[in-house]
Amino acid sequence: MLLHTNIIGEGEPIVFLHTGLQTGMTDFEFQREYFRKSYKIVLPDLRGHGQSFSNDIQNFFEDSAKDLLETINHHNLKTIHLVGCSLGALVAVKFSKLYPERINTLSISGITLVKPDSWLELHKQDVEFQANMLNNNETTNYFDQLHTSDWRQFLYYGKDENWYPFEDLEAIAGFNFPVLYIVGEEKPHETIGATIYPKGNKNVHVAIVPFAGHLVYADQPRIYNDILEAFIEREKPTKK
Repeated sequence: MLLHTNIIGEGEPIVFLHTGLQTGMTDFEFQREYFRKSYKIVLPDLRGHGQSFSNDIQNFFEDSAKDLLETINHHNLKTIHLVGCSLGALVAVKFSKLYPERINTLSISGITLVKPDSWLELHKQDVEFQANMLNNNETTNYFDQLHTSDWRQFLYYGKDENWYPFEDLEAIAGFNFPVLYIVGEEKPHETIGATIYPKGNKNVHVAIVPFAGHLVYADQPRIYNDILEAFIEREKPTKK
């Protein structure tokens, strides 16, 4: 499906993929205002989010990767710098795995690359947190206004303990294009991946950001921008 997309700025395209239950225009706000000065900023709403209406999320990650391919083709973008956090990062990895020829650089954050031994307990905590969201009228009203699709479907989808695509993340070790993995020091299950994946693959770079958690780009926006900009600028000579 063609994703609802906002595009601002001119230059090489950077595609930002938002976190779960956000949209292209409600996430990465600090980043889009900074990078729009030198780049074309592409802000799609992922399937089932914002104005990209869909209640079919059974094969979410593969379908979302196909959605993104259709969208960048529609906008005549041959290759892209792809940036994602959390759910958006998982989609970004899936897209990069399926369509590596379309990637200039890949920058990801807010994901757990290695399944922790305590996964079932962590998953249980997430499910309980999401259940509490449904009991908060202010929260549900906000998301009802933000999304044209039934956003609650993602909470039901996440109840499955096997929803997280750890098998897709294994592909990062073999990527032959530049990859940047940014992680906040306050998320130990995410920092573990930062110590594993650079080994044996010179294309993978990592940055552990102090005083930041799951949403590094929001917790430390200036540091995040500096790292991302340096990475993209450094890799420009090797772009396809």
